[in-house]
Amino acid sequence: MPKPYTILLGKTVRYIARLRGGGSALPGLFVERIDPQFVAETLAQLPQGVVLISGTNGKTTTTKMVVQLLESQGMKVFTNRTGSNFVRGVAAALLGEVDSHGKIDADIAVLELDEAHAVHFVNQIKPRHSLLLNVMRDQLDRFGEIDATARMLEHIAKATTDSVTLNREDPRVAAIAEKIETASVNYFGLGQALRTQFPSDDDMHGISQKLTTPPDADVTLSSFKDDIATFTIDGKHITTPLKLQGIYNIYNAAAALALVRSISSDIDEPVLISTLAAITPAFGRGEALVVNGHPLELVLVKNPSGFRLGLQSFSPDGYATMIAINDNYADGRDMSWLWDVDFDSLREAGVSELSGSRAYDMALRMQYDEVTVSHVETNLSTALRHFIAANPTIPKRIYCTYTAMMTLRRELAKITDVEVIS
Repeated sequence: MPKPYTILLGKTVRYIARLRGGGSALPGLFVERIDPQFVAETLAQLPQGVVLISGTNGKTTTTKMVVQLLESQGMKVFTNRTGSNFVRGVAAALLGEVDSHGKIDADIAVLELDEAHAVHFVNQIKPRHSLLLNVMRDQLDRFGEIDATARMLEHIAKATTDSVTLNREDPRVAAIAEKIETASVNYFGLGQALRTQFPSDDDMHGISQKLTTPPDADVTLSSFKDDIATFTIDGKHITTPLKLQGIYNIYNAAAALALVRSISSDIDEPVLISTLAAITPAFGRGEALVVNGHPLELVLVKNPSGFRLGLQSFSPDGYATMIAINDNYADGRDMSWLWDVDFDSLREAGVSELSGSRAYDMALRMQYDEVTVSHVETNLSTALRHFIAANPTIPKRIYCTYTAMMTLRRELAKITDVEVIS
């Protein structure tokens, strides 16, 4: 059990931080400093242990899906729902859930963790189950070359005790299966016709892979069109509508289904699928708001694959487009990856607004793809107001990096209903 003084001091800091509008991870950072064992001692209470989700793209949306799917099966789930995927974010979320005695009312924890922080986490806390989504050239200024990121995911897999769920279509992730000695391994994957729509990092950079016979996948995304997806599970085709937007989110749904099936063998499948059909995107991941009676969508972009899939998922027709690019630490300082994204789909409609600390870098990138830009403003608050005023009567969509998204959500919360992240 966690120490009583940790609970008291941590909750006090959390209360003060909330009063002052501070960051959600600040209380967690404080608790990490005064009691490094707080997270491990608190999570040790959970009878069904810890589930860890990591990878370059899709952690937040997939975590949200897994939580709701497990809850549909009667489980009480703790999660770090703020999207703060460092260990301090987990600590902060725990402070909000434990009582004054340090007890937590949950059966299982489902945690999304940044690849590097997950390595430190599993050295203290062995997850029972893990889901490893993908490896992309994301924030290489932090993690180094792409194989270093793959080794981080391998470390997570080797520390997992019960089951590891892997992306069959990502060669670096699928190869981790060879290094797993104790946990069972299962896969999520794509039907043959869809594989070209989800290129791996090597596919995007023209690196050929030695062809091997792919393993059978526990859950396969066989087809999708608009908001209808078909999954193949145990050889049976299951077709369902989805509220999720974006083809990458639909593939994440296959990952979530495969993970949940590995956690429990006693699954009520009709309830599982009906729950999946009702799940909406996580904040900033195709999140739809309403501003002045018209939709405004936020689409998080972090790397070339995610940006390309976002552009592929959302037609610009009938929408005003804004792109907001920051280069803060949480975004990655190296923005050269923008040159690996093809922006031709925006050429006909153009871009209404560019913003963020790298707005002028983005403007140069638009010139090379011959995309007209109407306005450039580095200040996000000013740019958002201009974007809304310049497009008062049509739907709007903003592609944004992580810190830009958080700033924009705070500004949008002043004028419309936005999910509170605390």
